[in-house]
Parts: sequence; C-alpha cells; structure tokens
Amino acid sequence: LERQLLMQNQMRERQTAMQIAWTREFLKYFGTFFGLAAVGLTTGAIKKKNPGVLLPIVPLSFIFAYQYDMGYGTLLQRIKGEAENILDTQSTLLELPKGPITYEDLEKMRRSQSKFFVEK
Repeated sequence: LERQLLMQNQMRERQTAMQIAWTREFLKYFGTFFGLAAVGLTTGAIKKKNPGVLLPIVPLSFIFAYQYDMGYGTLLQRIKGEAENILDTQSTLLELPKGPITYEDLEKMRRSQSKFFVEK
C-alpha cells in the first residue's frame, strides 16, 4: 500500500510539473503575441487617432496576467490553499449525488448493460 501511495504521489507531482512547464511554454508564445498585438494596436490607435482601437488589450492583458501567475507566480499555492480550505470547512460540497458508489450499484449497472446475463 505504501508503494502504491508513493507511486500515486510521484505521478501527481509529475503531472503538476508538466502542467507548469506547459504553462511556461505557452506563456512564451502568448507573451510574444501579446507584445506584438500591443505594439500594433497602439500604432493603429495613434494613426487613426482613435483610442478605442486599444480595447482588445484589456482582455488580452488579463489572459497574460493569469498565465504568468500560473507559470511563475503564486497561483498554484493559492489554489492549493483554497482546496485545503474547502476540504476543511466545506466538505459537504464534495459529496457525490446519491452517496458513494457501492459494489452493488456497479453490479446492477453491469447486469443491466449485459446482453447475456439473465436475472432469476
């Protein structure tokens, strides 16, 4: 059992590391896009003398800030803290509808889907 727990924890850590690495890689591409878009939109706003052209920078900056926080900031620590808070104070939110699945429930579903099983 201890080996299984260690293996599961290793897998969780590796998946989390992959998620962070993916976010950091995505941030490189999105950061480049955001920078080019900001320069282009600013140039367009100046040429057209219309500050409304800069409006797309607002949602793009929120996406950029979120990705940066996920890759290099404290977002994962805040998410972990909130998850721990939910586990400690709001565990009723985690309950499954109709309670946990039992072996009998699985057998009923298996029998109802089986074409060859005839119940007596």
